Amino acid sequence: MQLTVTDDHTRSGWLDQFDPRLRLLTALLFALTTVSLQQTPLLLLVLAASLLSALFTGLTGSLLLKRLLAMEGFMILLLIMLPFSVPGDSLFTLGSFSASTQGLERVLQIVLKANAIVIMLMTLIGTLEPVVLGHALGQLRLPEKLIHLFLFTVRYIGVLFDEYQRLRMAMRARAFVAGSNRHTWRSFGWLIGMLLVRSLERSQRILAAMKCRGFNGRLYLITTEHWQRRDSVILSILSLFFLLLLLSDHLL
Repeated sequence: MQLTVTDDHTRSGWLDQFDPRLRLLTALLFALTTVSLQQTPLLLLVLAASLLSALFTGLTGSLLLKRLLAMEGFMILLLIMLPFSVPGDSLFTLGSFSASTQGLERVLQIVLKANAIVIMLMTLIGTLEPVVLGHALGQLRLPEKLIHLFLFTVRYIGVLFDEYQRLRMAMRARAFVAGSNRHTWRSFGWLIGMLLVRSLERSQRILAAMKCRGFNGRLYLITTEHWQRRDSVILSILSLFFLLLLLSDHLL
């Protein structure tokens, strides 16, 4: 589940010396600040800051490009339609539709904000081990049920994928070839149904095993991480920097 970086798979050791809660709070403040900014130069500044952070962490360019392309593919329809739906000065026309300069500026802002936030999240949170991230969320007093759901999802999503792979292998062993016909869609429907049934059965076995080990509905998060003075200093400095960005955006 951890992001793949460089040759040794991690060069984020300089981040590991800080409390994970600091990384979560920094990512949250960065996202809130970036979303609030409206000036393009400041958005370019935060994008450059996120790219530098990813570079120092050791995230490879190919990994960043792959993740960003997945996000851009999701946003492509919005980015295409927005210039034609925002009123303003006409930039060019396409048939009976007119694209506005204000709409194009809005598209640029959305692209800069989304990329800056995603890159920073990959840098600060994506390089955390899932268990460490769950413990940090618990120390921040987030709802226990939400944390349990996150930890169980991380733990068993690979198990469900393995189950899906076994079912697909069984289908291929029976000479199943996917196509655009009724038999294919019915077969995939049975596949999804069997995956749900087996997931339910496995969840019941897991719950029974946990009850045998004294599970009472609560997971106790044991961690050796301690908030230090340097974490408070860094958080204060970053908060001041984000505040200056917001003030600059308001004054420009």
